[in-house]
Amino acid sequence: MISVSGRPACSTGGYPLIKRGSVSNYVLIAQDDLNTLGYSTGGLDGIFGSRTQSAVRSYQAKVGLSADGIVGCNTWRSLQEAVVGTGATSTTIN
Repeated sequence: MISVSGRPACSTGGYPLIKRGSVSNYVLIAQDDLNTLGYSTGGLDGIFGSRTQSAVRSYQAKVGLSADGIVGCNTWRSLQEAVVGTGATSTTIN
């Protein structure tokens, strides 16, 4: 598996670009966001597998982003804005 490190997804900083094969706490954050918004990733394991990729594509298509299955700058921004104020759910990481 590929670990995530390196440059942020956005030129202004922030979370790194993550995609299929990425393994990190950032994947866990994205999985938590997606699950909170109703897009099942199959669990919270920090591994960007096929179910997480499918959830990302579904989310991207729903909100009008390019449905490439990669969590880059625009997807991170959208996810973070969408989860603000949603409150705790059964998948929320405390």
